[in-house]
Amino acid sequence: MRLILAVALGLVVLAASACSAPAQPRSDAPSVTPAGPAALPAPTGDRPVGTTVLYLTDTSRPDPWNLDVQARELKVTLWYPTEQRDGQRAPYMTPKESELLLKGSGVADTPYDTLSKTRTNAVQDAEPTRDKLPLAVLSPGFTKPMSTLTSLAEDLASRGYVVAGIDHTYESYATTLSDGQVAECLACESDTDPGFRAGLVQGRAADVSFVLDQLTSKWEHSDLIDHKRIAMVGQSIGGASTVAAMVEDQRIRAGIDMDGTTYARIPRSGISRPFMFLGSQEHVPGSRDNSWDRDWKLLTGWKRWLVLSTAEHQSFTDIPLVADVIGLEPLPGMLPAARGAELTRTYVAAFLDQHLKSRRQSLLDKPSSRYPEVTFCPATCGQS
Repeated sequence: MRLILAVALGLVVLAASACSAPAQPRSDAPSVTPAGPAALPAPTGDRPVGTTVLYLTDTSRPDPWNLDVQARELKVTLWYPTEQRDGQRAPYMTPKESELLLKGSGVADTPYDTLSKTRTNAVQDAEPTRDKLPLAVLSPGFTKPMSTLTSLAEDLASRGYVVAGIDHTYESYATTLSDGQVAECLACESDTDPGFRAGLVQGRAADVSFVLDQLTSKWEHSDLIDHKRIAMVGQSIGGASTVAAMVEDQRIRAGIDMDGTTYARIPRSGISRPFMFLGSQEHVPGSRDNSWDRDWKLLTGWKRWLVLSTAEHQSFTDIPLVADVIGLEPLPGMLPAARGAELTRTYVAAFLDQHLKSRRQSLLDKPSSRYPEVTFCPATCGQS
């Protein structure tokens, strides 16, 4: 049975900000055979992309979700420019990770290893270029592994960034740890507790600060990273975590929240560093979720609030790009997967190029006829 994409993988922003019950197939949907393996779109930059995985352990604090673990282990996937064009492409995820993600998302009528066959563009363990580069930290949505932001990560790396994607252990359906064990979503057991989301983003902020400590001093290629040019980009709860991390860590010079309700409170003094909201219609001014309205007033530096018409919650991730192979169907009239990826990549890269590379981007100054789906808020946004 073919599932509706918005229901099956939480495309509605308010549903996807937390762990929701698995979706059920529509009884009136036709039976279909999923397509062959998905392939992520090629990066748009001029640099080949390499990738590697680090396992970092923070012994200064216990894991917040697994009470039997006295240290916080994180899986960090790095993407970066390389001179190496040939070589084995990195796996998108393991068969077990694919199985747990599909099961957790309520997708039952497709082989569970399907997502592990997705073709990526980055060369596994390629040697990084020796340039001094800005760093972009990525944080995914709740229950989703970091791999669901691979298309964006590869594109940024091809444009000259080191990208560090964090799998926040026990907060997604599947994270493979250094010993091969797969950590499942223990946080899902607590997602209805009072204050859950506020605590979640504070924990992620601590994860980010620890990763920055490690990457800028203890990683074997730490000399690649320009310590003064660090930004963070997150989707859904990862976007909310970007706010929390910027409040706590001054090293993060700029941030983007992609369609995430914000739960971290900004001090009255505000955040003066550059910040961009990039979201769906669920986040136009005056919508049910008023967190962007509230926080907009506390962003005191360069800022933008962009809304993509017909976008849904996962339009900023790889989920629409792989939907067809797992038998998921987008809602009629929604932003096509390839266009959603193009818009996300284009505006995220423009923001980072302006604020980490000092390359002014006119695209961020006003609406563009080339990208008519993008509305600048709050001035030109309609009320929902």
